[in-house]
Amino acid sequence: MQENGLFLHSAELDRCELTVAPPAATMSPGRQGGGGGWLKHFPGLSRMRSGSVLTYPLIGVAFFVAFVYFSFGDFKPSPGLAEMSFVERKGTQFVVDGRAFYVNGWNSYWMLDQAAEEFSKSRVTEMFQIGAKMGMTVCRTWAFNDGTYHALQVSLGIFDERVFRALDWVIVEARRHGIRLLLSLVNNLQHYGGKTQYVKWAWDEGIGLSSSNDSFFFDPTIRKYFKIYLKTILTRKNHLTGIEYRDDPTIFAWELMNEPQCASDSSGDTLQEWFEDTSEFVKSIDHKHLLTIGLEGFYGPVSSQEKQSINPGKWYGTLGSDFLSNSKISHVDFASVHIYPDQWLLKADFNEKTNYISKWVTSHIEDGDRELHKPVMFTEFGLSKKSKDFENSQRVTFYRSIFDKIYQSAKKNGAGAGAMIWQLLVPGMEEYSDDYGIIPGLTPSVDSLLKEQSCRLMSLRLKKDSSDRSPTIC
Repeated sequence: MQENGLFLHSAELDRCELTVAPPAATMSPGRQGGGGGWLKHFPGLSRMRSGSVLTYPLIGVAFFVAFVYFSFGDFKPSPGLAEMSFVERKGTQFVVDGRAFYVNGWNSYWMLDQAAEEFSKSRVTEMFQIGAKMGMTVCRTWAFNDGTYHALQVSLGIFDERVFRALDWVIVEARRHGIRLLLSLVNNLQHYGGKTQYVKWAWDEGIGLSSSNDSFFFDPTIRKYFKIYLKTILTRKNHLTGIEYRDDPTIFAWELMNEPQCASDSSGDTLQEWFEDTSEFVKSIDHKHLLTIGLEGFYGPVSSQEKQSINPGKWYGTLGSDFLSNSKISHVDFASVHIYPDQWLLKADFNEKTNYISKWVTSHIEDGDRELHKPVMFTEFGLSKKSKDFENSQRVTFYRSIFDKIYQSAKKNGAGAGAMIWQLLVPGMEEYSDDYGIIPGLTPSVDSLLKEQSCRLMSLRLKKDSSDRSPTIC
């Protein structure tokens, strides 16, 4: 998809050329086209036919000064944004300004997609407003869209400036509401392109080694192009603030990949090497932000039999990842874990699922405390509404069991650093929902629980200093 907009094109890691794309917009049926091009028309200029001979030189000087200022100056056109410090890691805890920082967050993967059109941007604002009112601190969302509708990366190494500006806006809007962002950089799944799209692009252009999806991890050409994408994202200068992403504390952390798997190498060697290389590359460009992998939390063959027995089944240990060895990588700041008993334990009843998840969460928090010495974040968790005999009250029981584990760990300054519910939406977004989607306001019991967890974690952070607590939240 191309529109009147500035595209970014780069064929080498140390070079990034800017080219203006020709007007050739394409839109999906039934969707109204959004914002226009990068180069805007100023009606007043076409009417300045007469007058002083100094008119055009003065205009030229004015535009030159504006160009230099906007491009290279400390341009801050969004006054009033709250001051933020970077989230850092100190042992098994996150800290901000010397105080422990705990995450009660949520997933809204769709932020970039909705921000790309004027008619749907308000959904992003509404979601941030809801999250802020419930005291939630971090939103996890996609910072990628590879080759699909509203693509950020339209083909290998080529980026749509219009969509990039939408991501700029999402970051500013998050900060305006006091929300930080956990930005995921690529998908293991096919949704929004993911590793499958990279492999397809390379194969179609005759530069790929294999048509296997797992070649994403070992094909040197694909790895090169993914690093072009990483460098482009990390060094992107937000057109609204003039701040490069790598310098923006609104971003809580980067996530290398959503749920990485490489079943073609169950030993785990392929993924381990890719994690080591890619995390080192990210940190060579951005040393200010935290970094996580995006793991589901399964224990691979290099882990002990005791740990492998925690997996929901033997098959899950053959997917190429290993929670412990992957998370020990020096450039990885915190470990990530997902929780989906409906997908893992198909024949279990609700009580069996809840009991299993208690062991799953406890095991990973203990890993953070005893082996990793890093925070552990449960970056996705959910209970399907399509489960047998499902009732909304089960979600409250299930979510509370996770929140209690986090809270008990946090009280002891442990590695349980937070959890992020999958997923929250606003009304009118049914097409973006799934078995786990929740619209705040429709399930008051879940809303109350989310707010309660925010308040519990806030009280730990402030250590009974109620002067900083917002009465509108707690």
